Amino acid sequence: MIKANYSKYILNFKQPSGTSRGIMTTKETWFIQLLEDNKTGVGEFGILRGLSIDDTTDYESKLKWTCENITLGLDTLITELIEYPSIQFGLEMAFKSLKSDNPFLLYPSAFTKGFDNIPINGLVWMGDEAFMRKQVKEKIEAGFDCIKLKIGALNFQTELAILKSIRKEFSINDIELRVDANGAFSSDEALEKLKYLSDYQLHSIEQPIKPQQHESMARLCELTPLPIALDEELIGIFYLEGKQNVLKTIKPQYIILKPSLVGGFCGSQEWIDLAENQNIKWWITSALESNVGLNAIAQWTYTLKNMLPQGLGTGSLYTNNFDSPLTVKSGTLHYDLTQHWKFNLQP
Repeated sequence: MIKANYSKYILNFKQPSGTSRGIMTTKETWFIQLLEDNKTGVGEFGILRGLSIDDTTDYESKLKWTCENITLGLDTLITELIEYPSIQFGLEMAFKSLKSDNPFLLYPSAFTKGFDNIPINGLVWMGDEAFMRKQVKEKIEAGFDCIKLKIGALNFQTELAILKSIRKEFSINDIELRVDANGAFSSDEALEKLKYLSDYQLHSIEQPIKPQQHESMARLCELTPLPIALDEELIGIFYLEGKQNVLKTIKPQYIILKPSLVGGFCGSQEWIDLAENQNIKWWITSALESNVGLNAIAQWTYTLKNMLPQGLGTGSLYTNNFDSPLTVKSGTLHYDLTQHWKFNLQP
């Protein structure tokens, strides 16, 4: 009979990482381990405090209930836990892991055999101007040709100056630039700011205003000189009809899917199918999971055959991440078969 247990793990950032929502030095995550017939399955509940819709006071009690009721099976549990997307994601991962001969080989492909890679964007965190310029330089030297900058915390003119300096040295053919505002702009000022940003031939901007302002966001997506990608806007919409209404109302140019935040692989696939029916493009991003969650997301993402750079470059952020075959080389994510997993939940 299948058994389950869960445990908490605190990931420590190598250096404080900033967004418009604040500075992070640690990241809480949770793991589930399934046991059946001498086999083990591993899943990660990648909750993001302050952002995840399931950031609730009863979160741990819900994990306990999940483990106590694991014999209900994946389909029933996912239905019961529809308002806990990070738990859905961890369960999908864990059950897939349990069925595999290798608990970390979930979606075998040319990627997991080391024959192919996934293009990813290099992430530049918020900080003072010197720190952000240093990160940009490091990403370019590391071979990234797509860079994503977190904006919205510095003086806007300073952020424009950083973008201007990048474009002065690197054309749109050299470097693709994405920016992520994490909802930092007010709806009154957003369109004007987008016009200034568009001077620097940006690929897109993520979530310029806070979510759940559907009329304002729809107007922005209609008038914008710069493609808009919805991110936080997708969080907390559990049912197909609600997802369809958001996309039909707002009509974004892109959506960004974080499986831990939108209901795992099943929830993400629903968004993808609806977006493609409306000719809305998309890409996948991790949500600061450990290498365990990142591994599952990367393997699944490869099977989708999306050619855009994905947001899967977060594996090197932590001092106490788990050793894994995931390796970043020249702006792409590789599965290096000479590297091996070291998964130990002891601090």
